[in-house]
Parts: sequence; structure tokens; C-alpha cells
Amino acid sequence: MAVVIPCYRVSRQVLEVIARLGPEVGRVFVVDDACPELTGDLVQQQCQDPRVIVLKHRENQGVGGAMVTGYRAALADGAEVVVKVDGDGQMDPAFIPQLIHAIVVRSADYTKGNRFYDLELLRAMPRMRLTGNAVLSLVNKLASGYWDVMDPTNGYTAIHRTALAHLPLDKLDRGYFFESDMLFRLYTIRAVVRDVPMPARYEDEASSLRIGKVAVTFPMNYLRVTLKRMFYAYYLRDFNAGTFQFVLAMIIGGAGTVYGLARWIESAVTGVPATSGEVMLAALPVLVGVQLLLAALHYDIQNVPREPLQQRIP
Repeated sequence: MAVVIPCYRVSRQVLEVIARLGPEVGRVFVVDDACPELTGDLVQQQCQDPRVIVLKHRENQGVGGAMVTGYRAALADGAEVVVKVDGDGQMDPAFIPQLIHAIVVRSADYTKGNRFYDLELLRAMPRMRLTGNAVLSLVNKLASGYWDVMDPTNGYTAIHRTALAHLPLDKLDRGYFFESDMLFRLYTIRAVVRDVPMPARYEDEASSLRIGKVAVTFPMNYLRVTLKRMFYAYYLRDFNAGTFQFVLAMIIGGAGTVYGLARWIESAVTGVPATSGEVMLAALPVLVGVQLLLAALHYDIQNVPREPLQQRIP
């Protein structure tokens, strides 16, 4: 098993993180993402752990870029399971055995921490993060197709090499959308994802994530991912009940909405109220469209991948 530690402004914590990695870890890839604190040099000079290999970027690529570098190195090294551990000390290395258990017993291809299981421990999570993660979790369910997964921005993850080898690493998002984009990519290869309950830990260091930037970029990223997943799952790779339900929902519901708006505008301009028949002619298609959309979402929820890749692919 290998651990990848993406490093950017974590020189104060990374040595302690490495020291706390247990004997179950066979290799540690420390990826210095052009860190201004020269974290890679620090690890090379002060860490005597023979498991550690330092990889350096000349230019900052973001957490996603650092992880892609680490993933490629782990695959080349022959690692069966690759775990992502941030270098800021917020992820307890003692949790790794629990995190990888579902992968080891071949019931999952990818596991991730979930800080939403224990309601009491949620009090340790800053309110802004709690609210933001709750909203992102709901949006991510639709975007990724993993309706049984929460806490999508949780970066404490593990992946089996079978799934990792089938991912288009070049296409993974390089920034903070990396974890959410990873779930979308995993769905396209029908990998099984499992949540693992974990406590939330927060140290004194400031996060480099900027809420303003996320608020601008994440909505468009999620819209793009949602449309791509729907197209791949229901129109490119397969035609099924969900395909027709989504199409009919858009056609029938859209027609009713357009007709209703047209009649409302006409009534507002002429002062002549719409007849009850005209109201029903607009309302009925909208109601049918909503019902078809709910049926399509139900089908999508039931379509979550269930059979791990490592069982299907030798």
C-alpha cells in the first residue's frame, strides 16, 4: 500500500504526518507542489524514513495535479491500494486501516471519509464548512450519480489500483474540484464507492481554499459534470427506462411551461383571464413532466454501481 501526500504550505506539519504513518504503509510519495516553503527539501533533509520518496513540481498545479503525479508514481511502483493523506495534519493516519478495509475485502474500489455520521462530532466542524459541505453533498449526488455518498469534498480517500488504472488521469481536475471530479470519473467506469465514518479534525492552520473562488467555479463545474454524466449514462453507453423518462419529462414539462407562460403573458397584456381549460392545458403537462422527472431520478438512484471493478476485472 502507498500513501500520497500533496504538499503546499504544510512544512510545519508534514514531518509529523509522515512519522505517524503505520507499518501497513509500504511507500510514501511526498509531492511538493512548487511549495514556497520548500516542503520537499525539508522532507529530504530531515526525514530518515526509507519509505519516503519526494516528487517535485516546478510549477504549482493544485491538489489535483499533485495527486495525479502521486497516483502515477504509485502505479509504477506496483501499489495495490493508494491512500491520499493531506500534509496539514487534519487526517489521522491511524484511520487508514479502517479506510482501506472495504477495498481489502473486495467490496469497494474507492473509499472516502465521511464526517457526517456522528452528529456530536459534527460540532467540531466550523459552521461555514458544515453548511457548505451539506449543500455540496446534495448537489454532488446528482452530479456524480453516487446517491449514497456524502461529504464529497473530504480528501481522505483510498483507491484500488484496478480502478486507478482505468481512470483518465490526464482529465482529472487539477484544483479544489478534484475530489468531486474524481467521483464523476469513477462513475463513468462503474466503480463502487463507499463512505467510511470518521471524526472531523481541525488544526490552527488556515485553509488555502477561497470561498469566493469556489462559489464562482463550483456551480459551473457541477453543471458540466451533471450533463456529461447524464449523456454518458443514458444516451451514449445505454438506452433504458431512465433515458425515456428524462426525455419525456423535458419535452412534456417544457411544453406545458412554455404554453402556460405564453397564456399568462397574453392575459396580462389583454386583461382577459385564461379559461379553466387553458389553465389545465398548461398545468397537466407540467405535472406529468414532474412525475416523469421524479421517476427518472428514482431510476438514477437505483443505478448506483454495486459490483466492484476488482471483482469484474482480473
